[in-house]
Amino acid sequence: MTTPQEVLKLIRDQNIQMIDLKFIDTPGTWQHLTVYHNQIDESSFSDGVPFDGSSIRGWKGIEESDMTMVLDPNTAWIDPFMQEPTLSIICSIKEPRTGEWYNRCPRVIAQKAVDYLVSTGLGDTAFFGPEAEFFIFDDVRFDQTANSGYYYVDSVEGRWNSGREEGPNLGYKPRFKEGYFPVSPTDSFQDIRTEMLLTMAKCGVPIEKQHHEVATGGQCELGFRFGKLIEAADWLMTYKYVIKNVAKKYGKTVTFMPKPIFGDNGSGMHCHQSIWKDGQPLFAGNEYAKLSKMALHYIGGILKHAPALLAITNPTTNSYKRLVPGYEAPVNLAYSQGNRSASVRIPLSGDNPKAKRLEFRCPDATSNPYLAFAAMLCAGLDGIKNQIDPGEPLDKNIYELSPEELAKVPSTPGSLDKALAALENDHAFLTDTGVFTEDFIQNWIDYKLANEVEQMQLRPHPYEFFLYYDC
Repeated sequence: MTTPQEVLKLIRDQNIQMIDLKFIDTPGTWQHLTVYHNQIDESSFSDGVPFDGSSIRGWKGIEESDMTMVLDPNTAWIDPFMQEPTLSIICSIKEPRTGEWYNRCPRVIAQKAVDYLVSTGLGDTAFFGPEAEFFIFDDVRFDQTANSGYYYVDSVEGRWNSGREEGPNLGYKPRFKEGYFPVSPTDSFQDIRTEMLLTMAKCGVPIEKQHHEVATGGQCELGFRFGKLIEAADWLMTYKYVIKNVAKKYGKTVTFMPKPIFGDNGSGMHCHQSIWKDGQPLFAGNEYAKLSKMALHYIGGILKHAPALLAITNPTTNSYKRLVPGYEAPVNLAYSQGNRSASVRIPLSGDNPKAKRLEFRCPDATSNPYLAFAAMLCAGLDGIKNQIDPGEPLDKNIYELSPEELAKVPSTPGSLDKALAALENDHAFLTDTGVFTEDFIQNWIDYKLANEVEQMQLRPHPYEFFLYYDC
């Protein structure tokens, strides 16, 4: 743990002039305000630094726009992408009128989830380990006007470029669904990923690995160690920040969109999770896959609430372009050990009880990690409290089931509007805990419908011209 005094000493000792205060908006994008070092003192870590929150997406209107950012001293690191030495610190938001934590701040909601876990007596720590995939592109163009709409992405690794004049074209383009794990020269991003990984380490993220992913066109993944709920979300935001900025340095661009390429695998964010108490893991036991009854009930809660959960863990219209059969997509709401065709997988981690965990494979990195982790924890705890039976495991390749067998397996919602409808009908597991408020849930649903679902429904799609122009 780092104290405010230690952060202030670091600022003095290294003669740091600029302090970059980062916070997250409702949809899940980092925002920042940079202040001169003399604007920060010990009170900044308890009372906060005032700012105007009137234009932050998903927050309250201009009449309630005065906010304060409360600095978390445990999140301080020197920003590697700024010319002037700048200390980056992640913040949570308070309302200055009341001095209370702001109930629409995602990081505050995440803390309430942790507090709720402790209050139940079931555990004191929730660990999360997200695995966020992404694409590295060389070019991206998109636009939407009254009379046109298009997107264009390109990658030197794209299989579609095998016949392009590249002066010379060397021909090393991963085939569709064959990007996992070819060596160089087919994998052309080794050095970029290594720089991304080492830069993350400089920002305090406990790094583990990096590799190419399945899809053609530059799909990749970096790995970092699991962490406590809030620190794991902090690390994930740092992960995304570092990856995008290192790519920019190389003249490339990164997207975490779940499905930017048609006809190949999309990008997910499988989330490993477990609960501990007094330093001891609680998910290891003598039940199926060496799980405890608590872990099975946690799975029961995840599976029961999955349709509503996906409105938060898969919160974009593009999320449901990935959640379709045929691309290793976790559309089947079942659980199984070592089986990646089920939406909940129990990794085969050996006999070490500390490694026993479950992996929820549905989420993607368009989600706000503070909200996603908090919502998954609430669903799992609801399963434990109500001893929700997850049913029998499905230890077979679900993708190869007959239509009759597959009809018996529940599946994920097919679109964002269906997931939002599920959340509308099933959110007591989030609000009865006091973690999420009714105001937040309704605001989330209204925001997503008005700004994403309905806007997509209003606009012609390019493929509709292919299908219908000559009608």
